[in-house]
Amino acid sequence: MKKRLAAVLLAVVAVFTFVPVASASGHAELTDIQTSKHDGFERVVLAMNGLPSGSVSSVGTEVWDCAADKRVPVAGREIVNTTHFSAATYDENFKRTYTGPRNFVPQGLTNVKGIAISCDFEATLGIAVGYENPDSWHEIRTLTNPDRVVIDIHS
Repeated sequence: MKKRLAAVLLAVVAVFTFVPVASASGHAELTDIQTSKHDGFERVVLAMNGLPSGSVSSVGTEVWDCAADKRVPVAGREIVNTTHFSAATYDENFKRTYTGPRNFVPQGLTNVKGIAISCDFEATLGIAVGYENPDSWHEIRTLTNPDRVVIDIHS
């Protein structure tokens, strides 16, 4: 019985050891949005203090603001709308950690046509990426040292 309890406790400790941790404010904080072009894909990097607790995405032709219930204009034929939980553009004192544009056309990219913040409400951060090629597919992942969320649009 003691061996089983020890194994369970070890498993719980291992899980909590490898789960990404948000900043001290209890949520990840967006600090910058960067873009780059690579062979076969274009990348949108969300530089952060901490990492979101999880992310989901959907593809469509329009995006709505999560708090204001109004359409968010994003350039491109299709839009991948990503939602990042326990993440925001502000810190625990509601001071902005991201002061860049909230809706812009990235420079130097051919497929990605627009990037917009579609949600920034109650520690839920939405980032919409519009692209031109309807045959494109996307991939989202987190990276550390430094913390960032990467959205790759493959064409």
